Amino acid sequence: MDPRHTALVLIEYQNDFTSEGGTLHGAVKPVMDATNMLPNTVDTVKRARALGATIVHAPITFTQDYHELTPEPYGILKGVVDSKSFRKDTWGAEIVDELKPEAQDIVIEGKRGLDGFASTNLDFILRSRGITNIALGGFLTNCCVESTMRTGYEKGYNVITLKDCTATVSEEEQRLAVEKNYPMFSHPMNHEEFLTELSRPSATETTSHSSASHATQAVRARPAAAGRSSSDGSETSMNRA
Repeated sequence: MDPRHTALVLIEYQNDFTSEGGTLHGAVKPVMDATNMLPNTVDTVKRARALGATIVHAPITFTQDYHELTPEPYGILKGVVDSKSFRKDTWGAEIVDELKPEAQDIVIEGKRGLDGFASTNLDFILRSRGITNIALGGFLTNCCVESTMRTGYEKGYNVITLKDCTATVSEEEQRLAVEKNYPMFSHPMNHEEFLTELSRPSATETTSHSSASHATQAVRARPAAAGRSSSDGSETSMNRA
């Protein structure tokens, strides 16, 4: 897997989910602890960035009164409104300190729903940078991560889901999403498996290196061949003499 064509997409690693005192942290903490998802993600980001992969942050934010949404939200977004989560310019909406974006990272703006592609320019940015592989981690395993996975699959990306870099509100839902849904629309991997794939030379790099080696060998061989021809010619002249 070529890091130059790979993006690690971090979905909603924000204090309301990740941190003590966050409005939704209590709901996801048991699975966060079970999967060790935050330390695993920090490790993945550090190593993937060093390998040359693009790091993309996809937070979700709303105005104080949630006027971007329908007046009577239902389902998961009703839970966001009722808990007053992810409001702009609040601590809860900030990306957790351990994963603060660095200068070369990309922060996607405009996420107002579940799918990381739907209300943002994520697809435009990825294609502009020549990204073909996307690795997903974040919250919730069976909601925003899964929605982004499905759309990425439909758009033709090579999608990797990082099983131990995700969390949701129960271990049962975590297991069902990872075991049943993820394999239908992605390559589920643990973060170490992903990093191993990312560290391997791509087919293009291997071919390029092999061609360069053959070319170098050919160049080195030419003087020797020329020397043998000259030597053979000298010997023939001497024999004739």
